[in-house]
Amino acid sequence: MTKPYPLLFQPEFKERVWGGRALEQFGLDIPEGHIGEGWMIADHPNGTTSIVNGELAGRGLDEVREQFGREWFGSKGFSEVNGRFPLLIKLLDCNDNLSVQVHPTDDYEGLPKGELGKTEMWYVLDAKPDAKIIYGLKEGVNRETLKEAMENGTVMDQLQEVSVKAGDTFYIPAGTVHALCAGVVVAEIQQNSDTTYRIFDYNRPGLDGKPRELHIEDSLNVTAYEGSGATTMSTEGTAPGEWLELAKSPYFVVEKGVVSGAWSLSTSAESFTIVVVCEGQGTLSWDNGSIDYTSGQCFLLPANLGAYTLDGQSTVLRSYLP
Repeated sequence: MTKPYPLLFQPEFKERVWGGRALEQFGLDIPEGHIGEGWMIADHPNGTTSIVNGELAGRGLDEVREQFGREWFGSKGFSEVNGRFPLLIKLLDCNDNLSVQVHPTDDYEGLPKGELGKTEMWYVLDAKPDAKIIYGLKEGVNRETLKEAMENGTVMDQLQEVSVKAGDTFYIPAGTVHALCAGVVVAEIQQNSDTTYRIFDYNRPGLDGKPRELHIEDSLNVTAYEGSGATTMSTEGTAPGEWLELAKSPYFVVEKGVVSGAWSLSTSAESFTIVVVCEGQGTLSWDNGSIDYTSGQCFLLPANLGAYTLDGQSTVLRSYLP
């Protein structure tokens, strides 16, 4: 019988017109090209990650989910909509501006079959001095003014820009108009969805040389004009050995922790735990093993793992289901 242990995966890398080479800073062996996304823990038709450590090496996350089910992923760990793993964990390299976009809720009628809505959060791992993001609409923008701006090319005048630095965090519920801009590297925790509606893409060609599709009607339909509940915070000064809550949604809780020496923790029977190593290194140990960790790695800890210890000097994110 396979005992539960922390799972580490081979990322699925995605070339994007806005991507670059920044994920190499984490020691990741990324393919040639403009790599914008590393899907670190994924169970989706557009990318499924495979385990690289321990007894289950070579098995996909989908296979492990099917074999070990609720015991490993917790009583809350199944998506009742499509059976897949409920979250998607990414690292993003924004070498150029991403398209201005918005994501639907789970109940949007236009969703592709089997797809979920997309509520997400970003933790900024690295940012150039003048880096910024687009985060929400300006006061008073409604469907009519946004539609008019989309038609006459003045969308950028309707959007809020926010300066960012490493350690900032942004919660982005479905319906929030947003875009990462050039010069940031982020960790993203999101619902397991790959549905994006583009509002504006800077009139640039895609990787195939043709303009990328815009989704005017869907975007106008799903945007939360009265506010979506988006929140942001700086996480400077997080005390070692204490969890700081960054985002809490119906789909995930994300907390930041600073590891300084040994920190004894435990999983819960209700949910798996995901640990994203933002910086530093150390050792992750449990009752019958240990593994060294370093920045950029993302571990899936089964719900039935129980007690575990993070040791070393590092900054981590912890995610689980609420």
